[in-house]
Amino acid sequence: MILNALELDFFRNYVHFQSNFHPRVNLIYGENAQGKTNLLEAVAYLSSARSHRARYDREMIMLDIDGAFLKGQVDSRGRTFTLEAKLSRGKSRQLYSNGVRLKTAGELAGILTTVLFCPEDLYLIREGAAARRKFLDLAICQLRPRYAQALAEYHRLYEHKTRILRDWPENPSLLETLDDFSLRMAQTGAILIHYRAHFVKRLEQEAPAIHRDFSGGRETLGLRYETVSTVADPLAPPRTILEELLAHQEAHRQAELEARQCLTGPHKDDLAVELDGRSAKTYGSQGQTRTAALSLKLAQREVFFQETGEYPVLLLDDVLSELDAKRQSFVLNHIKGGQIFITCCEEEKLEGLEQGASFHIQGGKLV
Repeated sequence: MILNALELDFFRNYVHFQSNFHPRVNLIYGENAQGKTNLLEAVAYLSSARSHRARYDREMIMLDIDGAFLKGQVDSRGRTFTLEAKLSRGKSRQLYSNGVRLKTAGELAGILTTVLFCPEDLYLIREGAAARRKFLDLAICQLRPRYAQALAEYHRLYEHKTRILRDWPENPSLLETLDDFSLRMAQTGAILIHYRAHFVKRLEQEAPAIHRDFSGGRETLGLRYETVSTVADPLAPPRTILEELLAHQEAHRQAELEARQCLTGPHKDDLAVELDGRSAKTYGSQGQTRTAALSLKLAQREVFFQETGEYPVLLLDDVLSELDAKRQSFVLNHIKGGQIFITCCEEEKLEGLEQGASFHIQGGKLV
C-alpha cells in the first residue's frame, strides 16, 4: 500500500502543495509550526475522512477561505486509486474514489490504511477513556465500512438524545421522541460494541508478544475491553447485544431523566491496559506506559497487515524525538516493511532505516 502523490489546496496552512513520494521512507523536516504535522494529517484524512486533531472539517480549512481540497494517488490491492476530499464551510464534505462520489466515509475502508504515531499517543494509557475509544474508532473505521457508518449515526443520535434530556423539563413534549432515540442508539451501539470487541481480541493476539520483546521479557501486557455492564459477551452477535443494551437503558431511564444526561451506552467504553495484572494507568511508570502505547500501535499495524495483506502507511509525527534511544531503536526495527512518513526538525539520518526521500517544509510550502 503506497501513497504515490499528494495534492492540497487551502488545507491548514497550505495554499497549495503537490509532491510525489518514495515508496519506502519519506523524511519530512523543518522547524516547528511550519506544516509538517498538517501534511501527515492530510494523508490520514484520506484514509478515513477523520482527523486525529480536528473535531470538525471546517477546522482544517485555511482561515478566510470557503473550502479546501485534498487529492491522493494510492497503489492498493493491485490497483491505482485517486482519492479526493472537498471540504467546505457551508456544505457537507464530498469524497471521491476514482472520480466516483462516495455516499459515506465508510466506503474509503481498505483503500488507504494508515497508522499514525504522534507525541500525544505516548500518553494514550494515562489519558481518560475517550482517548482509547478514539484509538479504537480511528483504527476500526479504516477496516470496517459498517462500523464507520454506525459510529457516525451513533454520534448523531447521541447529540439528539442529549438535547432531549437537557431540555425536557422546559419542553416536556420532547419526551415523546426519547424512547425512539434510545432504541436507535441501542441498535447502532450494539454494532459498535461487537466490532470493538473483535478488534480488541485481535490486539490481544499481537500486542503482548510485541510488548514482551520490547521489555526484554520482564513484563506481561494484558488488554480488556470494558463496555456496558449488562453485556455478557461483547463478541456476541449485535442482535444479542441489543437486548442487553435495552435492559440497561430501561434500568437507567429515570436516572437519565433526573440527571438530564445520557448515562448508558458504548460512548462510555474503555480499553483497560494491564502490566503484570495491574492497571498500567494507575501503577505504570512513564516509561512503562509509553512502551505499552507503542506496543498497541505496532499491534494495530500488524492487524492491518493481516487484514489487507499489505502494510498500512506508517505516519511517525515527531514521535521519535520523544523516545529514548532504546525505544527509538525498537520502533525502527519493527517497521522494515511498508511506506513510512517521518517528521522531524532536522534532516538527519535515522539509523535502521533504508534511504528514501527528504522534503523540507517551510511556511506551508515545499522548499
